[in-house]
Amino acid sequence: MERKEGGTVKKGHEESMAIAKSLLEEFELPAGLLPLDKVVEAGFVRSTGYMWIIQEKKVEHEFKMISKLVSYDTEIDGYIEKKKIKKLKGVKAKELMLWPPVGQIKVDDPPTGKIHFKSFAGIVKTFPVEAFAAGQ
Repeated sequence: MERKEGGTVKKGHEESMAIAKSLLEEFELPAGLLPLDKVVEAGFVRSTGYMWIIQEKKVEHEFKMISKLVSYDTEIDGYIEKKKIKKLKGVKAKELMLWPPVGQIKVDDPPTGKIHFKSFAGIVKTFPVEAFAAGQ
């Protein structure tokens, strides 16, 4: 796939998780934003910001502080930059009985302690950043 061309690719759970965690840290996003399991590949193209993660199976995670259930598909990708992931695919947040896809995640800059999730339909939900800390 040409979007992955020139990218750094890691295979296997440990190395793939390491690259995913390092990207969140480098781009100042909450460490617990991607609670993944059995990751088989992760990669990043520095020149474009394109990143991808492939895991064995879909994962559903409840962020308890905000009572929000989020689904992470087997393939997740998007473009990462400082405090933001845009054109995100493979992540859905449960709203009532629906699972609308999340298209963008953004942390306020300068920091206000808020993180914003925007659906492809333009709906924005805002939560405290600490709800997505590692281990939440």
